[in-house]
Amino acid sequence: MKRIVGFCVVGALGALVVGGCAKENVVKKDEAIAPSATTQARQEDVNAVQSAPTVTTTAPVKTASKSAQIAVAKAEPQSKEQLASELEKIYFDFDSSALSDQARKTLTENAGYLRKSAAAKLRIEGNCDERGSAEYNIALGEKRAEAAEKYLVTMGIPADRLATVSYGKEKPADPGHDESAWAKNRRDEFTILSK
Repeated sequence: MKRIVGFCVVGALGALVVGGCAKENVVKKDEAIAPSATTQARQEDVNAVQSAPTVTTTAPVKTASKSAQIAVAKAEPQSKEQLASELEKIYFDFDSSALSDQARKTLTENAGYLRKSAAAKLRIEGNCDERGSAEYNIALGEKRAEAAEKYLVTMGIPADRLATVSYGKEKPADPGHDESAWAKNRRDEFTILSK
């Protein structure tokens, strides 16, 4: 009789422990500079599957994968020119190579387009306004291009798909000589080298 009671007590305690652990929420704080590329890729796969047409079949796992692949293929740019038109420029403050919040947002969007075109190679072109010496602006343009390159790598774009170049103040987007023109010239542009 004592054994039966003992087993009942142990069983009840085990159920309480298991039940109590199941309700506990564990949250880990993520302090990364940028969201991980794996997390974003998984979210894109989920979104692609959710937006794909429903297909009834006896192999649902294979259907979901195929649907996700079809949705991603439809979203992939068809040409080098189309991909280039999707990529947005980023802009910098005066005498700075630091990425602003807006620049980070734009780079995150650009990384999404690059993930969809896995074979595309990209050149990041650093540019400056007309103020400062040619040598100084070449160095600053290189720092700006490298800042964008490092951010794209943290977003999961392989470094071997990226190249940088600095044009300094040699290729102004706006030939004006005021703050409005200078703000347009302090930028990184993105050129597709191959697809």
